[in-house]
Amino acid sequence: MVYIKAFVTSFLFIVGGLNQNPQGVKIGGTAPDFNLKNIDGKMVSLNTNKSAKGYIIIFTCNTCPYSDMYEDRIIALHQKYAALGYPVIAVQPNNPTISTGDSYSKMKERANDKEFPFPYLIDTDNQETTAAYGATNTPQVYVLNKEGKEFRVAYIGAIDNNSRNPKAATKRYVESAVDALLNGQSIETNSTKAIGCTIK
Repeated sequence: MVYIKAFVTSFLFIVGGLNQNPQGVKIGGTAPDFNLKNIDGKMVSLNTNKSAKGYIIIFTCNTCPYSDMYEDRIIALHQKYAALGYPVIAVQPNNPTISTGDSYSKMKERANDKEFPFPYLIDTDNQETTAAYGATNTPQVYVLNKEGKEFRVAYIGAIDNNSRNPKAATKRYVESAVDALLNGQSIETNSTKAIGCTIK
């Protein structure tokens, strides 16, 4: 019974986002800039794309099964919104010493296999960007909107409300948030719990 209880507790901690980080950015706050290496060897920051109206920043990785289930949806988000000014930037937040399947070389393999149309960046050795944003899970999304010279956080959380079956999702939080921004409307739901694997 003790072992079962411990397993259930550990499982909920991993997939339930129970360790939501109280630190990091807040809705309406200024998004921290970064300068991280893409899988093509080039450095990418929020100012790399001068025409961006905002970004869909997604902390994701190779090894999390939840990230795997969402990969096609992440690609679809970029294909839908990049031309409208809100491209995806994916950031791999895990320490590759701990999670060897998330090494830079493995990231390149994964991006090539899936033909990622967006940058796939590796965080610094001290996971500086992950800490600055307060990301705790993969996948976890931060929708940014450009206001003047700054990018402000408009949405934080999950992509939608059904990780296993995209067709069964009844709430598409990221799409709703970006659509609202494009139409000059307020975002109905600007924060949800990110469901996935804890960042290592």
